[in-house]
Amino acid sequence: MKRVVVLLLAVVAVFSFIPASSGMAASAAGTPTLTDIRTGRHATFDRVVLDLNGQRPEYFVNEVDQLVNCGSGQPVSVPGNGFLEVRLAPAAAHDESGNPTYTGPRNFPTPGLANVRGVALTCDFEANLTVGAGYANANSWHRVFLLDNPTRVVIDIGV
Repeated sequence: MKRVVVLLLAVVAVFSFIPASSGMAASAAGTPTLTDIRTGRHATFDRVVLDLNGQRPEYFVNEVDQLVNCGSGQPVSVPGNGFLEVRLAPAAAHDESGNPTYTGPRNFPTPGLANVRGVALTCDFEANLTVGAGYANANSWHRVFLLDNPTRVVIDIGV
């Protein structure tokens, strides 16, 4: 019994002194939340920007055959011949009380862009936030990167 108590005290001591720069402390600071989705046209690419409050999330990029809702697995209708899915973790489109932090459309066309035909928020569940884009030219290049002050995820898709 004495060994168990000593072990528990050691674990508590270790986790009490985790520096703020570590990944474990960052999760206690709160999940980054989506506040806006913006789009823009450039000479050689279309851009989708995800504005976030909070620290940088990790992101995962996949070209997929179809966009799907993460909860139901049902297809999400977005026009295009190619689809890009960007998952952020941890991230959410709602606060800790369940109130939406992003109040814009969940699925919308992008008529002002040259290649991207639509954008959809396909997942907001358990600190996973996924946004998909449908684009006309299935052979388009893409790049995704993060910017700070404020936190943004930038998705560029070539025309």
